Amino acid sequence: MLKQKFIESLIAEDIGRGDLFSRVTQSKEVTAYILAKSNGVFAGREYIDTLAKMYGLDLEWLVEDGSSFKIGDRVLYIKGDSKTILSLERSILDIALHASSIATLTAKFVEKIANFNVKLLDTRKTRPLLREFEKYAVRCGGGINHRMGLDDCLMLKDTHLKTIDNLDNFIREVRTKIPFTSKVEIECEDLEMVKEAMRVGADIVMCDNMKNNEIEKVVEFRDKNYPHILLEASGNVSLETIESIAKTGVDAISSGSLIHQANWIDLSMKMV
Repeated sequence: MLKQKFIESLIAEDIGRGDLFSRVTQSKEVTAYILAKSNGVFAGREYIDTLAKMYGLDLEWLVEDGSSFKIGDRVLYIKGDSKTILSLERSILDIALHASSIATLTAKFVEKIANFNVKLLDTRKTRPLLREFEKYAVRCGGGINHRMGLDDCLMLKDTHLKTIDNLDNFIREVRTKIPFTSKVEIECEDLEMVKEAMRVGADIVMCDNMKNNEIEKVVEFRDKNYPHILLEASGNVSLETIESIAKTGVDAISSGSLIHQANWIDLSMKMV
């Protein structure tokens, strides 16, 4: 249902009161295809499948979500009414382009840390109203979603901590008011903050913008004293730095750049 509402809004934005081209042409049965003009990892199939069902189009997929494609590949054949396909061309391409661009960049990050026992996470740095869609694209690229919103994990950032007078009392109260299955994560800037966060009972500790040698000390302290607590590293994560961060021994690395730094790949629609 959420996918359908998303697609309805997407198409309403583009078609408006009606495609002017459809006023002066006759319908015919046609076949179109999406052509890859750059290399990448595909994402968007789930959404395009939903769109096709809504508008009576027949699809023949040559890729799966998460599979690679190269320049010159045809990733999808679309059969149906010519007016319908032409009216939906941009919407179909925008879904594939946006999602595949995120999946492609995410896959590059995943490849960098393939030899380490560490998870790649996204963040809540998503475009307004596109969070579910963009985080789906991250999954297609091999990443793992961090929290979807403020309601599935309690993260105490530096701004939150400034408002808390007694962290011990706060955490005790938290455990009586949030769901039993919800985790508490505390953002820390140095080892002393880490020790405090672990002492009061955090489930996850984030090493925020720490240098790698500092993170290594955090990992050593965790392993010796609180082996059940998960460690996440965040801040200044790039394709150039992620491997060195993974070497520190953290359990996860999060990066907003998976989404907001993804440059669009090149896909286009052609008629057979």
